[in-house]
Amino acid sequence: MYTSDLLKSLKKAKLLVVEGTIYPLLSRLKNDGLLKYRWEESPTGPPRKYFSLTNEGEETRKLLTTSWNQLNESVNQIIKKQVE
Repeated sequence: MYTSDLLKSLKKAKLLVVEGTIYPLLSRLKNDGLLKYRWEESPTGPPRKYFSLTNEGEETRKLLTTSWNQLNESVNQIIKKQVE
């Protein structure tokens, strides 16, 4: 994914992220082996860097998704009990 597309997706999801935050995060994830990138020529300017998950990044995403779903279920159970 191109960085500006990533920023648009995050903003569409109502997450407040600025460019000054996303670039260091992407670099850290790349340095940790979770992301890789490739350069593509752009028809309207300089080449663009496109990021994607590595195999390790995909495994980490799956683990985080599982953890998030478990946390979300637990919170929903607590909220449901408070309403009853």
